[in-house]
Amino acid sequence: MKNKGFTLVELLVVMAILGVLVTLVAGGFRTAQMRGRDGKRKSDLKEIANSLEVFYSDHGEYPDANGVQIQACQYDPALGSGDCTWGVSEFTDGVTVYFKTLPEDPVSSHNYVYRVQLITDNANNQKFQLFARLENPEDQNCLGGDCANPPVTHSCGAQTCNFAVTSSNTTPTE
Repeated sequence: MKNKGFTLVELLVVMAILGVLVTLVAGGFRTAQMRGRDGKRKSDLKEIANSLEVFYSDHGEYPDANGVQIQACQYDPALGSGDCTWGVSEFTDGVTVYFKTLPEDPVSSHNYVYRVQLITDNANNQKFQLFARLENPEDQNCLGGDCANPPVTHSCGAQTCNFAVTSSNTTPTE
């Protein structure tokens, strides 16, 4: 009578094959998640930039900035100030809502950064820069084409920012 079943070697080969397949699938899933979060970052910054352009059209300047916050929620043009927090506050001048809730980075240890610049001593807030940190080290949209060593020193939380959207009259490195 012959025993029916698998030998130890056959079971080990099957387990090794399954282990390799699980590793490949898990790696692909992680990469897909990372690219999805990067896509959200790019989309968020573009949407914020669009709302900043509408704000500029209404007020002739971009809102004030303070580090990682846009200080334009309940923005008072007469005072030139306001306060806003990413992920919580709406971006408004008290009359027009430019952004219902300012988005925050999908990873809690990362931040979006908004900077506003002067053109001349008499023209305040005429340029803006928005920064984020992309996770995919091979993303073609990283500043300077190098995600690991971007040409800027702005902190996006735990690491240096490596992606930017700017007003048409400036560059990320200016």
